[in-house]
Amino acid sequence: MKNLKTLFVASIVAVTFGSCTDEKKTQADKAVNNFTSYVDSLSGVAAENMSESWESVENTYIDKKIQAETALENVEDRMEWDNKVDESSKKYEEYKMNYLAIRQTMEAQNAKAKLRSSLFNGREIGNDMDFSWVNKDNILNTFDTFVNTVADNKDKYSREDWDEIKMLYEALGTRKNTVEKEGLTSSDNMKIAGLKIKFAPMYTVNRMGAKAEENAEAKE
Repeated sequence: MKNLKTLFVASIVAVTFGSCTDEKKTQADKAVNNFTSYVDSLSGVAAENMSESWESVENTYIDKKIQAETALENVEDRMEWDNKVDESSKKYEEYKMNYLAIRQTMEAQNAKAKLRSSLFNGREIGNDMDFSWVNKDNILNTFDTFVNTVADNKDKYSREDWDEIKMLYEALGTRKNTVEKEGLTSSDNMKIAGLKIKFAPMYTVNRMGAKAEENAEAKE
């Protein structure tokens, strides 16, 4: 009878242990699948279409990875799940590097567009640098807005901003050469010459200062 009781208890323990083991595996499988599914879902979202902030994405990724790793702590024969976690982690890091590179490019493009717009009174200036809209009637105002906007913000511009400003300034100057032949008045021409005199030293001095700051930051 004693042996029978012992056998019965052992059977109960074995069943209970097996049940707990199966439950742990089920939880681990669920946690790992949640993690890998989240990483896979990111891969299908283009950088420009990402609606949530990267901080939110990163926090969700870390949280789901911790859940997966925690669920696997007391599970035997976990190699298959470990491999899934490792593969998804690598996939995430690759996605992160690509995403951040794209975002950096987009932010630079947006900053350039914002700078151009500010210099031309809200007008969008494309990469084709088309200034055909500038004519004898608005060229003085265009130069005035450009030069005085630069003067008002000269302490805020980076070296890259100054290079962009110089390129736009030269393109506007090229357009002026055409407009001169289309009836630009001598009065407006003289006022534009005055604005050019104002711009030249301002550009040289401030561009040098911005470059010096850039070099100093690079050494830190």
